[in-house]
Amino acid sequence: MAAKKILFVSQEIAPYLPANEISTLGKALPQSLQGRRFEVRTFMPKFGNVNERRNQLHEVIRLSGLNIEINNTDHPLILKVASMQPVRIQVYFIDNDDYFTKLDDDIDAIGSNRPDNDERALYFARGTMETVKKLKWDPEIIQCSGWMTALSPLYMRHLYAPDSPDVPTPKIIYCIEPSNPDMAPIDPQLIRKLREDGVDPTLIDKYEADGMDVNSLHRIAIDNADAVVFLTDTPDPDLLAKVNELGLPILTKQEIDDKGVAAFPAFYESL
Repeated sequence: MAAKKILFVSQEIAPYLPANEISTLGKALPQSLQGRRFEVRTFMPKFGNVNERRNQLHEVIRLSGLNIEINNTDHPLILKVASMQPVRIQVYFIDNDDYFTKLDDDIDAIGSNRPDNDERALYFARGTMETVKKLKWDPEIIQCSGWMTALSPLYMRHLYAPDSPDVPTPKIIYCIEPSNPDMAPIDPQLIRKLREDGVDPTLIDKYEADGMDVNSLHRIAIDNADAVVFLTDTPDPDLLAKVNELGLPILTKQEIDDKGVAAFPAFYESL
């Protein structure tokens, strides 16, 4: 039987960034699955806190050079890669000086207090999907972890769906991290920027009415996901209600705590 292809899109992966719910899972899960009936590829942003020399990052010239237009400005895509030890999984880093360079006023490793978080999430989604397309690699499962990845399900579902009917549409899992009280508001112009990027207005206009915040990103992801993972013991009640309303399968933090990464393969098979 051919190995099942899984694309992990994570806003943080340890040890490139400090350990937390997202980054720890971002390392442990791909490492546990690689070579065990699964073929794995992993993406994250190349934040300024990622030490390129220590982690031996290098640019992949053949995958770099694309310009991604956001809000009428071109942003060059630089793709770098490193090998995650000890199982030597390749980690692809989406890099751009405009969005991921470390700033003096960043409050954490990913700069979650920045006012341009909407564009950073948009750029990461576009950069990841464009790179996967260039690789000509069709994943059967896509797992997106953290608010920075929240637009990837929308783009995969509606702008980067497989061209061939012979390639099945991937199952998309979205992982929601614990809430961050210092998270900056999301620019309400995100919806306009998504329209300008070719997203059908009927898919996104509904989010504008309630105002934009990080839960707006989570709701966009949930609406385009096949399943949801809550990496917190206390899920936001509104998000949990939305997931239940859509009837999406849920993997809880308690199940992950009980079984560790072993909870995921059976969850994938159930979709």
